[in-house]
Amino acid sequence: MKVFKFGGASVKDAEGVKNLVNVINITGEKDLLVVVSAMGKTTNALETVVSHYFSNPSEIEAAVISVYEYHFEILQGLFPASASEVFADVKELFKELKGFLKRTKSKNHAFVYDQVVSYGELVSTAIVSAYLSEAGIKNTLLDVRSCIATDANYRDANVNWEATQERIGSKVSKKGITITQGFLGAENTNNFTTTLGREGSDYTAAIFAYCLNATSVTIWKDVAGVLNADPRFFTNTTLLHHISYREAIELAFYGASVIHPKTLQPLQRKEIPLYVKSFVSPLDPGTCVGKGVALDPETSCFILKKNQVLISLSSLDFSFMMENHIGDVFKWLHEYKMKVELIQNSAISFSVCVDNKYDTLEPLLAKLRSNFKVKWNEGVTLYTVRHSRPSEIESLVENKTVLLKQESRETVQLVVKE
Repeated sequence: MKVFKFGGASVKDAEGVKNLVNVINITGEKDLLVVVSAMGKTTNALETVVSHYFSNPSEIEAAVISVYEYHFEILQGLFPASASEVFADVKELFKELKGFLKRTKSKNHAFVYDQVVSYGELVSTAIVSAYLSEAGIKNTLLDVRSCIATDANYRDANVNWEATQERIGSKVSKKGITITQGFLGAENTNNFTTTLGREGSDYTAAIFAYCLNATSVTIWKDVAGVLNADPRFFTNTTLLHHISYREAIELAFYGASVIHPKTLQPLQRKEIPLYVKSFVSPLDPGTCVGKGVALDPETSCFILKKNQVLISLSSLDFSFMMENHIGDVFKWLHEYKMKVELIQNSAISFSVCVDNKYDTLEPLLAKLRSNFKVKWNEGVTLYTVRHSRPSEIESLVENKTVLLKQESRETVQLVVKE
């Protein structure tokens, strides 16, 4: 059995759904579990609904109607209006969503978020499953929440692997085609919907692959595979034909748009290969992440992060920066939700490059000033280069001010001011 995962971009409109069917037909796979994300930017639209629930309730209905109309347009592009039950099924799902928003009194943002945003996946899979049937492809629609058991850590739930393995083993047939939702689970106590956090749909595919002992996972994207650099910022990028599990995890750790480590971990444990392929050209080989050589071809990989903050600290009395000082710094970085991208320390100084995603720089700096001399640079760029050549680094820093450089055997990191 194989696992396919289709992201939101692949099913953003009626043509996308038709192409999903085309991919299944072209690949000729008969025993499949297909994980489908919410269509297009539906998750963003439902996040707006959540925002209105907490701050502007009068706008909830209009926001929900907008999401419904988007899906209704896709339905009209796929089915004769009077000939399919899926119109009623989708309308019922939106009725459920409206009912939850009217009933609930919860002030727990993460809980409300998971209950609302989940309807993106529930609606998309209802449409995809119905269209597969319309196209003559027999399939089973599975509610993933009956399979993936989690704790109640809403928005970033942890999987109960023992319960999940048991449920998937009893509910999923290894024969035929099964359609299910990405990103979602259900907590054990009250069976409320949970979501799995960043790259949750990819993770869903890996969970099913692990529990079903699948032969492979394929993630279908609008690109040819994994490139050695982001083509928005670098020219002459190279398609990577093969990446080892370890190398993929390293690249993801430094911020590359490869595959999230939590997706790779269950696959690595059973040595299940993961493919990243183009849904535009489904017969092209794409990229394989699996056991074997670190990189094919052997080439440098470039990762760029803009709008970072470099903070440099030194002790007030020129004493050594000891473990207790650094421990305090990390405690405060965690408290102010700063994602640490790079650290460097010497006897009397400590530097850290962070992502000020939650706009908490000012209170963090105020906290740090009470214990340290503080210097900082905002709007800096962090380059991470794996397997680099000296000439590439020289070219990279040309006409830039290098504020910090750190080098190990396989990785060079540079904080620069453009």
